[in-house]
Amino acid sequence: MRQYNVGSPFERIAVDIVGPFPRTDVGNKYILVAMDYFSKWVEAYALPDQEASTGADVLVKELVSRFGVPLELHSDQGRNFECSRTCARYWE
Repeated sequence: MRQYNVGSPFERIAVDIVGPFPRTDVGNKYILVAMDYFSKWVEAYALPDQEASTGADVLVKELVSRFGVPLELHSDQGRNFECSRTCARYWE
């Protein structure tokens, strides 16, 4: 297993989407999990689907708005994290 050295909180974030779970009353059935490599702080956000645009919107509105833009975003490279055009607008 590879060890990652990070020097400050929210420098490198790991993200994954888990589910599907039974649909909630408000229509959510997935959970986006984000973990900071430095502090091991975990955030979890309910999602209605696992589309790249949905995940990107939640990350920006919930995580980036509070902690800043991470230098690295690490994922399992699942299809739900492929968002060339959709996500590019956030990283410009």
